[in-house]
Amino acid sequence: MTDILNLIYDPIIQTIYMVLTSSFFGIIIGLPLGIILYITNTNGLSPIYVVNKILGTLVNVLRSFPFIVLLIFILPLSRIIIGTSIGTTASILPLSIAAAPFIARLVENSLLEIDNGIIEAAIAMGSTNIQIISKVLLPEALPSLVNGFTLTIINLIGCSAMAGAVGAGGLGDLAIRYGYYRFETKIMLISIVLIIILVQLVQFIGNSISNNLLKNR
Repeated sequence: MTDILNLIYDPIIQTIYMVLTSSFFGIIIGLPLGIILYITNTNGLSPIYVVNKILGTLVNVLRSFPFIVLLIFILPLSRIIIGTSIGTTASILPLSIAAAPFIARLVENSLLEIDNGIIEAAIAMGSTNIQIISKVLLPEALPSLVNGFTLTIINLIGCSAMAGAVGAGGLGDLAIRYGYYRFETKIMLISIVLIIILVQLVQFIGNSISNNLLKNR
C-alpha cells in the first residue's frame, strides 16, 4: 500500500500543477479575447466586423485542433520558450493554448446571454464601455463564467492525461507507463479513479461557487 501511495503522489501533484497553471494562463488569455469578441460583435457595444471576424476565425482554428495534434505541433515552441519539450512544465504551454480559445467562446456566449435591457439602462445612465463591461456585464455573467471555467478545468484534466503520452508526467503518464506498458491493471484502475475523483471535486467546487453567486445577487 505504501509503495502505491509513493507511486501515485508525484503524478497527482503534477496533474494538479499542470491543470491549475494552464487554467490560469488560459483565463488570462481567453477572458480578454471573449470580451473583445462580444463587444466587436454585430450587436456588441462597439461593432467592428473586421476585428471580430479575424479573432473569431483564429479562435475557431485553434479550437478545431485535436489536442494531441496541437500538443505535438507546439512542442518545438515549448522548447524555445521554456527550454524543454519534455516534462510537466513543458506541457503548460500547449494546455494553455488549448484552453484559451475554448474560454474565449464561453465568455462571449455568457455575455451574449445578458438581458439587453440591463445594458441599455447602463448606457442611458452615461456609462462608458469599460464601466459597462466591468460593472455590469462581468458581474451579471459571473455565475455563468464560473460554470464555464469549471468545464474548462475538467477538459484540461482530460488533456493533461493525454499529455502524459508524450512525457508530460501526471496521472496519464502513470497509467500509460505502468498500466499499459507493464500490464499493471491495478495501477491503471487507480489512475482512472483518481482522475474521476479530480473531475468530481472540480465540478462540486464550481457548482458551489456558481450557486452561491446566484443566491447573493
